[in-house]
Amino acid sequence: MRMTRIGIIGGGQLGKMMILDAKRLGYYVVILDPNNHCPAHSIADEHIVAEFDNINAFFELASKVDVITYEFEHINVDALKSLEEKGHSVYPTSNTLSLIQNKYIQKKWLKEAGIPVPNFIAINSINDLEPEKLPFSFPVVLKTCTGGYDGKGNYVIKSPEDIENAYKTLGEGKVPLMLEEFIPFEMEISVLACNDQNRKSILFPIAENIHVNSILDETIVPARIKESMAAKALKVADDVAHQVSSCGMLCIEMFITKDGNVVVNEIAPRPHNSGHYTIEGCYTSQFEQHIRAIVGLPFGNTELIKPTVMKNIIGQINIDKDVEVEGLYEALTGGQVKIHLYEKTSVSIGRKMGHITACDTTIEGALEKVRNAHAKIKFV
Repeated sequence: MRMTRIGIIGGGQLGKMMILDAKRLGYYVVILDPNNHCPAHSIADEHIVAEFDNINAFFELASKVDVITYEFEHINVDALKSLEEKGHSVYPTSNTLSLIQNKYIQKKWLKEAGIPVPNFIAINSINDLEPEKLPFSFPVVLKTCTGGYDGKGNYVIKSPEDIENAYKTLGEGKVPLMLEEFIPFEMEISVLACNDQNRKSILFPIAENIHVNSILDETIVPARIKESMAAKALKVADDVAHQVSSCGMLCIEMFITKDGNVVVNEIAPRPHNSGHYTIEGCYTSQFEQHIRAIVGLPFGNTELIKPTVMKNIIGQINIDKDVEVEGLYEALTGGQVKIHLYEKTSVSIGRKMGHITACDTTIEGALEKVRNAHAKIKFV
């Protein structure tokens, strides 16, 4: 029997973009999000307004749909497990989320599976950060094991003098911490993968990612790397995808090191910001692929149509309400770009407000298009 109803935990921009493809394929979509005016609210068929730790709301969502997915990983694993125990379909599964949600557990699992990752240790107290106890030299990276994103929850410790401030900044042990060796990298890349319900995998092209202040600024596809390095990266991504036991999109973020190796930084069990280029750049977007997978449809073609660049629109000021966009007419003049605005009701510094995509016969041409358009847009 064909599934016809999809539940999404989270109503942010990723949920919204999932819905756009789900509706085009004829699905009814119910979202769960505590914000009455979240980006996905305006296009969802139903919106359950509830907190993400409200297990009763999870079961209400399950009662309305055939399959449940989620747009971010900082949610209650036990609640998802309870849904599965009652026979509800959840993709990715609670087991997959339990392995990925905590970065220390994620790294341990990847290492045990033979996936190349940075060296790391658990940090139980500030005493574990004493220089003579560390198995690797400075600089090192202190991380919260849960909750971090866009550079939040990370602190690069360059010398012993930074230790106390780093520990204090990341909660003084109130949340689990881990320490990683600092990887001197040539480039940050990511590969999107998708598993179907039979654990068959498919990969998207390699994306080159440029970060500013630890937030993704631009994604360039194809990544500007040698064929031999591309082969290594795709092999690692494929290996990771085959370790994941449930269906749906997966983003594998990696470093290309200065000595020519590929190291996995972290993975996310969902569509990802670095995959937004697929909407215009590939025959099948990451969002359509995710929907196809969780409802049991065959994979779409993941080939790149032509060189593509995505540039995020990041908040540069703080505006609490009544946000307006200026420069949209000028940015769209000439028809050179696609602009996606997320309909967020407030702006804050570092917040993702939208993105711009351009395709061209060359990477340089696509870069010029998105940068020109980006320069014309501002929030007031």
